[in-house]
Amino acid sequence: MSSVALNHHLNHRVDNRSGDNNHNNPWKLVIDGYLNDFMLFYFDFVSRHINWSLGYESLDDELPALVREEELGKCYADKLIRVTTLDGEKSVVYIYVEANGRTDKDFAQRMFTYNYRIHDKFGTYPVLLAVLADNDANWKPVQYYRQRWGCGITFTFPVVKLTDYHGQLAELLDSNNPFAILTAAHFLARCTRHDMAERLQIKIKLVKLLYQKGWGKRELLEFFSVIDWLMRLPNVLIVQFHQHIVSYEREKEMHYVTSIEQIGFENGMQQGIEAGKLSGLIEAVQGLIRRKFPDVDEEKWMSILQTADRNTLHHYLSQILDASSVDDIFGAKH
Repeated sequence: MSSVALNHHLNHRVDNRSGDNNHNNPWKLVIDGYLNDFMLFYFDFVSRHINWSLGYESLDDELPALVREEELGKCYADKLIRVTTLDGEKSVVYIYVEANGRTDKDFAQRMFTYNYRIHDKFGTYPVLLAVLADNDANWKPVQYYRQRWGCGITFTFPVVKLTDYHGQLAELLDSNNPFAILTAAHFLARCTRHDMAERLQIKIKLVKLLYQKGWGKRELLEFFSVIDWLMRLPNVLIVQFHQHIVSYEREKEMHYVTSIEQIGFENGMQQGIEAGKLSGLIEAVQGLIRRKFPDVDEEKWMSILQTADRNTLHHYLSQILDASSVDDIFGAKH
Protein backbone atom coordinates (compact mmCIF):
# COMPACT_ATOMS: atom_id res chain seq x y z
CA MET A 1 0.00 0.00 0.00
CA SER A 2 1.30 3.44 -0.87
CA SER A 3 1.90 6.05 1.81
CA VAL A 4 -0.95 8.12 0.36
CA ALA A 5 -3.36 5.21 0.70
CA LEU A 6 -2.19 4.53 4.23
CA ASN A 7 -2.67 8.18 5.12
CA HIS A 8 -6.21 8.11 3.68
CA HIS A 9 -7.00 4.95 5.61
CA LEU A 10 -6.01 6.63 8.85
CA ASN A 11 -7.60 10.05 8.47
CA HIS A 12 -10.69 9.11 10.44
CA ARG A 13 -8.57 7.63 13.23
CA VAL A 14 -6.58 10.75 14.08
CA ASP A 15 -7.52 12.63 17.20
CA ASN A 16 -5.95 14.55 20.06
CA ARG A 17 -6.32 11.94 22.76
CA SER A 18 -3.39 11.87 25.12
CA GLY A 19 -1.13 9.13 26.36
CA ASP A 20 -0.28 5.78 24.90
CA ASN A 21 1.63 3.22 26.91
CA ASN A 22 4.99 4.44 28.12
CA HIS A 23 7.03 5.53 25.12
CA ASN A 24 10.39 5.18 26.81
CA ASN A 25 11.61 3.59 23.62
CA PRO A 26 15.04 2.46 22.36
CA TRP A 27 15.65 5.44 20.09
CA LYS A 28 19.13 5.94 21.51
CA LEU A 29 20.39 2.92 19.56
CA VAL A 30 19.26 4.34 16.23
CA ILE A 31 20.35 7.86 17.16
CA ASP A 32 23.83 6.42 17.74
CA GLY A 33 23.89 4.65 14.41
CA TYR A 34 22.14 7.27 12.28
CA LEU A 35 23.00 10.59 13.89
CA ASN A 36 23.31 12.35 10.54
CA ASP A 37 19.76 11.35 9.57
CA PHE A 38 18.49 12.29 13.02
CA MET A 39 20.01 15.77 12.88
CA LEU A 40 19.00 16.30 9.26
CA PHE A 41 15.37 15.48 9.97
CA TYR A 42 14.81 17.23 13.31
CA PHE A 43 17.50 19.92 13.33
CA ASP A 44 18.48 20.60 9.73
CA PHE A 45 19.47 24.18 10.63
CA VAL A 46 22.16 22.69 12.88
CA SER A 47 23.08 19.79 10.60
CA ARG A 48 24.05 22.03 7.71
CA HIS A 49 26.78 23.66 9.83
CA ILE A 50 28.43 20.34 10.71
CA ASN A 51 31.27 18.87 8.69
CA TRP A 52 29.95 15.32 8.54
CA SER A 53 32.85 14.23 6.34
CA LEU A 54 35.08 14.47 9.43
CA GLY A 55 32.75 12.28 11.42
CA TYR A 56 31.84 12.91 15.03
CA GLU A 57 32.92 11.65 18.42
CA SER A 58 30.45 10.21 20.88
CA LEU A 59 31.12 11.36 24.43
CA ASP A 60 28.35 9.41 26.14
CA ASP A 61 30.86 8.08 28.65
CA GLU A 62 31.13 11.64 29.96
CA LEU A 63 27.41 11.90 30.69
CA PRO A 64 27.39 10.20 34.12
CA ALA A 65 29.81 12.84 35.39
CA LEU A 66 27.66 15.64 33.95
CA VAL A 67 24.17 14.35 34.71
CA ARG A 68 23.27 13.36 38.26
CA GLU A 69 21.95 9.86 38.80
CA GLU A 70 18.48 11.06 39.81
CA GLU A 71 18.21 12.95 36.51
CA LEU A 72 18.99 9.98 34.28
CA GLY A 73 15.46 8.58 34.47
CA LYS A 74 13.87 11.79 33.26
CA CYS A 75 14.58 11.10 29.58
CA TYR A 76 14.63 8.03 27.37
CA ALA A 77 17.63 9.02 25.29
CA ASP A 78 20.43 11.49 25.69
CA LYS A 79 23.63 11.91 23.76
CA LEU A 80 26.73 14.09 23.94
CA ILE A 81 28.78 14.42 20.77
CA ARG A 82 31.73 16.45 19.53
CA VAL A 83 31.53 17.72 15.96
CA THR A 84 33.53 20.00 13.71
CA THR A 85 31.94 22.96 11.98
CA LEU A 86 32.07 23.78 8.29
CA ASP A 87 33.28 27.34 8.81
CA GLY A 88 36.82 28.42 7.98
CA GLU A 89 38.04 27.97 11.55
CA LYS A 90 36.71 24.40 11.73
CA SER A 91 35.69 24.93 15.31
CA VAL A 92 34.88 22.05 17.64
CA VAL A 93 31.34 22.15 19.04
CA TYR A 94 29.80 19.98 21.75
CA ILE A 95 26.17 19.04 21.17
CA TYR A 96 23.88 17.58 23.80
CA VAL A 97 20.72 15.89 22.50
CA GLU A 98 17.89 14.79 24.74
CA ALA A 99 14.75 12.90 23.76
CA ASN A 100 12.04 13.07 26.40
CA GLY A 101 8.81 11.11 26.49
CA ARG A 102 6.87 12.90 29.20
CA THR A 103 6.12 16.37 30.50
CA ASP A 104 8.57 17.63 33.10
CA LYS A 105 8.07 20.95 34.88
CA ASP A 106 11.81 21.17 35.54
CA PHE A 107 12.86 20.42 31.97
CA ALA A 108 14.04 23.93 31.04
CA GLN A 109 16.01 24.25 34.25
CA ARG A 110 17.68 20.88 33.64
CA MET A 111 18.70 21.95 30.15
CA PHE A 112 20.18 25.14 31.59
CA THR A 113 22.02 23.09 34.20
CA TYR A 114 23.47 20.74 31.57
CA ASN A 115 24.53 23.77 29.55
CA TYR A 116 26.77 25.19 32.25
CA ARG A 117 28.06 21.77 33.33
CA ILE A 118 29.18 20.98 29.79
CA HIS A 119 30.70 24.45 29.53
CA ASP A 120 32.59 23.95 32.79
CA LYS A 121 33.83 20.56 31.60
CA PHE A 122 35.04 21.52 28.12
CA GLY A 123 35.53 25.28 28.36
CA THR A 124 33.25 26.16 25.44
CA TYR A 125 29.54 26.86 25.08
CA PRO A 126 27.63 23.79 23.83
CA VAL A 127 24.51 23.44 21.73
CA LEU A 128 21.56 21.77 23.46
CA LEU A 129 18.74 20.20 21.45
CA ALA A 130 15.56 18.47 22.58
CA VAL A 131 13.02 16.16 20.97
CA LEU A 132 9.81 15.89 23.00
CA ALA A 133 7.64 12.84 22.41
CA ASP A 134 4.93 13.51 24.99
CA ASN A 135 1.32 13.96 23.91
CA ASP A 136 0.66 17.39 25.43
CA ALA A 137 0.60 19.76 22.45
CA ASN A 138 0.53 22.75 24.81
CA TRP A 139 3.79 21.89 26.58
CA LYS A 140 6.87 23.09 24.77
CA PRO A 141 9.60 24.57 26.99
CA VAL A 142 12.09 26.52 24.89
CA GLN A 143 13.80 28.73 27.44
CA TYR A 144 14.91 29.09 31.05
CA TYR A 145 14.56 32.57 32.57
CA ARG A 146 15.42 33.91 36.00
CA GLN A 147 15.86 37.45 37.29
CA ARG A 148 16.30 39.19 40.64
CA TRP A 149 17.20 42.77 41.49
CA GLY A 150 18.43 43.60 38.02
CA CYS A 151 20.48 40.43 37.70
CA GLY A 152 19.03 37.83 35.37
CA ILE A 153 19.62 35.17 32.76
CA THR A 154 17.71 33.88 29.76
CA PHE A 155 18.74 30.59 28.21
CA THR A 156 17.03 29.37 25.04
CA PHE A 157 17.35 26.06 23.23
CA PRO A 158 15.79 24.48 20.09
CA VAL A 159 12.95 22.06 20.71
CA VAL A 160 11.10 19.72 18.36
CA LYS A 161 7.74 18.31 19.41
CA LEU A 162 6.51 15.19 17.68
CA THR A 163 3.00 16.61 18.02
CA ASP A 164 4.15 19.42 15.72
CA TYR A 165 3.96 16.89 12.88
CA HIS A 166 0.23 16.43 13.37
CA GLY A 167 -1.38 16.62 9.94
CA GLN A 168 1.83 15.75 8.09
CA LEU A 169 1.41 11.98 8.03
CA ALA A 170 1.54 11.63 4.24
CA GLU A 171 4.76 13.63 4.06
CA LEU A 172 6.33 11.59 6.85
CA LEU A 173 5.49 8.30 5.16
CA ASP A 174 6.79 9.51 1.81
CA SER A 175 10.12 10.60 3.28
CA ASN A 176 13.18 8.39 2.90
CA ASN A 177 14.59 9.62 6.20
CA PRO A 178 14.11 6.80 8.74
CA PHE A 179 13.31 9.26 11.53
CA ALA A 180 10.35 10.53 9.56
CA ILE A 181 9.04 6.96 9.60
CA LEU A 182 9.65 6.68 13.35
CA THR A 183 7.82 9.95 13.92
CA ALA A 184 4.88 8.57 11.93
CA ALA A 185 5.04 5.32 13.92
CA HIS A 186 4.94 7.25 17.18
CA PHE A 187 1.88 9.14 15.98
CA LEU A 188 0.15 6.00 14.67
CA ALA A 189 0.80 4.16 17.92
CA ARG A 190 -0.98 6.92 19.80
CA CYS A 191 -3.93 6.91 17.40
CA THR A 192 -4.46 3.14 17.70
CA ARG A 193 -3.80 2.62 21.39
CA HIS A 194 -7.45 1.69 22.07
CA ASP A 195 -7.86 -0.58 19.04
CA MET A 196 -5.28 -3.35 18.82
CA ALA A 197 -6.88 -4.93 15.76
CA GLU A 198 -6.52 -1.62 13.92
CA ARG A 199 -2.95 -1.27 15.21
CA LEU A 200 -2.12 -4.69 13.80
CA GLN A 201 -3.28 -3.68 10.32
CA ILE A 202 -1.51 -0.32 10.47
CA LYS A 203 1.70 -1.90 11.76
CA ILE A 204 1.72 -4.44 8.93
CA LYS A 205 1.27 -1.68 6.35
CA LEU A 206 3.90 0.49 7.99
CA VAL A 207 6.51 -2.26 8.09
CA LYS A 208 5.78 -3.17 4.47
CA LEU A 209 6.43 0.46 3.67
CA LEU A 210 9.86 0.10 5.28
CA TYR A 211 10.69 -2.66 2.83
CA GLN A 212 9.65 -0.47 -0.06
CA LYS A 213 12.16 2.24 0.90
CA GLY A 214 14.99 0.17 -0.54
CA TRP A 215 17.08 0.35 2.63
CA GLY A 216 19.79 -2.16 3.46
CA LYS A 217 19.07 -5.14 5.68
CA ARG A 218 20.77 -3.73 8.77
CA GLU A 219 19.02 -0.36 8.55
CA LEU A 220 15.64 -1.96 7.94
CA LEU A 221 15.94 -4.37 10.86
CA GLU A 222 17.16 -1.72 13.29
CA PHE A 223 14.27 0.61 12.55
CA PHE A 224 11.90 -2.33 12.39
CA SER A 225 12.89 -3.10 15.98
CA VAL A 226 12.01 0.42 17.14
CA ILE A 227 8.65 0.36 15.38
CA ASP A 228 8.01 -3.09 16.82
CA TRP A 229 8.56 -1.60 20.27
CA LEU A 230 6.48 1.51 19.66
CA MET A 231 3.48 -0.33 18.26
CA ARG A 232 3.22 -3.11 20.80
CA LEU A 233 0.63 -5.80 20.27
CA PRO A 234 -0.89 -8.48 22.54
CA ASN A 235 0.63 -11.91 22.18
CA VAL A 236 -2.02 -13.38 19.92
CA LEU A 237 -1.71 -10.46 17.48
CA ILE A 238 2.09 -10.62 17.53
CA VAL A 239 1.82 -14.05 15.99
CA GLN A 240 -0.48 -12.77 13.24
CA PHE A 241 1.83 -9.83 12.61
CA HIS A 242 4.90 -12.00 12.08
CA GLN A 243 2.96 -14.38 9.88
CA HIS A 244 2.05 -11.49 7.59
CA ILE A 245 5.62 -10.17 7.47
CA VAL A 246 7.21 -13.54 6.79
CA SER A 247 4.63 -14.20 4.05
CA TYR A 248 5.33 -10.79 2.53
CA GLU A 249 9.08 -11.44 2.50
CA ARG A 250 8.62 -14.74 0.77
CA GLU A 251 6.29 -13.17 -1.77
CA LYS A 252 8.88 -10.48 -2.56
CA GLU A 253 11.73 -13.03 -2.51
CA MET A 254 13.58 -11.13 0.18
CA HIS A 255 16.18 -12.62 2.45
CA TYR A 256 15.39 -11.11 5.85
CA VAL A 257 13.13 -13.93 7.01
CA THR A 258 15.64 -15.52 9.40
CA SER A 259 16.18 -12.24 11.21
CA ILE A 260 12.45 -11.51 11.43
CA GLU A 261 11.77 -15.02 12.75
CA GLN A 262 14.49 -14.53 15.35
CA ILE A 263 12.82 -11.31 16.52
CA GLY A 264 9.46 -13.05 16.65
CA PHE A 265 10.90 -15.96 18.61
CA GLU A 266 12.58 -13.70 21.15
CA ASN A 267 9.47 -11.57 21.58
CA GLY A 268 7.23 -14.56 22.08
CA MET A 269 9.61 -16.22 24.50
CA GLN A 270 10.18 -13.04 26.51
CA GLN A 271 6.49 -12.26 26.79
CA GLY A 272 5.76 -15.81 27.88
CA ILE A 273 8.43 -15.64 30.58
CA GLU A 274 7.30 -12.23 31.80
CA ALA A 275 3.72 -13.40 32.06
CA GLY A 276 4.86 -15.92 34.66
CA LYS A 277 1.79 -18.04 33.98
CA LEU A 278 1.25 -21.27 32.15
CA SER A 279 -1.29 -19.61 29.90
CA GLY A 280 1.30 -17.08 28.77
CA LEU A 281 3.84 -19.80 28.03
CA ILE A 282 1.28 -21.95 26.23
CA GLU A 283 0.25 -18.98 24.11
CA ALA A 284 3.89 -18.21 23.24
CA VAL A 285 4.63 -21.82 22.21
CA GLN A 286 1.36 -22.14 20.33
CA GLY A 287 1.80 -18.91 18.41
CA LEU A 288 5.39 -19.61 17.39
CA ILE A 289 4.58 -23.13 16.22
CA ARG A 290 1.68 -21.83 14.15
CA ARG A 291 3.93 -19.28 12.52
CA LYS A 292 6.83 -21.64 11.83
CA PHE A 293 4.74 -24.66 10.81
CA PRO A 294 1.46 -23.23 9.48
CA ASP A 295 0.51 -26.40 7.59
CA VAL A 296 0.68 -28.81 10.54
CA ASP A 297 -2.60 -29.97 12.05
CA GLU A 298 -2.90 -28.29 15.46
CA GLU A 299 -4.94 -31.11 16.97
CA LYS A 300 -1.83 -33.29 16.91
CA TRP A 301 0.08 -31.11 19.35
CA MET A 302 -2.39 -28.80 21.12
CA SER A 303 -3.30 -31.38 23.75
CA ILE A 304 0.37 -31.80 24.62
CA LEU A 305 0.66 -28.10 25.45
CA GLN A 306 -2.42 -28.10 27.65
CA THR A 307 -0.96 -30.78 29.92
CA ALA A 308 2.66 -29.56 30.03
CA ASP A 309 4.18 -27.98 33.13
CA ARG A 310 6.18 -24.75 33.13
CA ASN A 311 9.62 -26.36 32.75
CA THR A 312 8.43 -28.49 29.85
CA LEU A 313 6.95 -25.44 28.12
CA HIS A 314 10.24 -23.60 28.50
CA HIS A 315 11.95 -26.61 26.93
CA TYR A 316 9.54 -26.50 23.97
CA LEU A 317 10.26 -22.79 23.53
CA SER A 318 13.98 -23.44 23.43
CA GLN A 319 13.50 -26.04 20.67
CA ILE A 320 11.32 -24.04 18.28
CA LEU A 321 13.91 -21.78 16.67
CA ASP A 322 16.16 -24.59 15.41
CA ALA A 323 13.42 -27.16 14.80
CA SER A 324 12.89 -28.36 11.24
CA SER A 325 9.60 -30.08 12.12
CA VAL A 326 7.08 -30.27 14.95
CA ASP A 327 8.58 -33.65 15.86
CA ASP A 328 11.84 -31.86 16.74
CA ILE A 329 9.97 -29.76 19.31
CA PHE A 330 7.96 -32.47 21.06
CA GLY A 331 10.09 -35.52 20.40
CA ALA A 332 8.53 -38.84 21.22
CA LYS A 333 5.46 -37.16 22.72
CA HIS A 334 4.20 -36.14 19.28
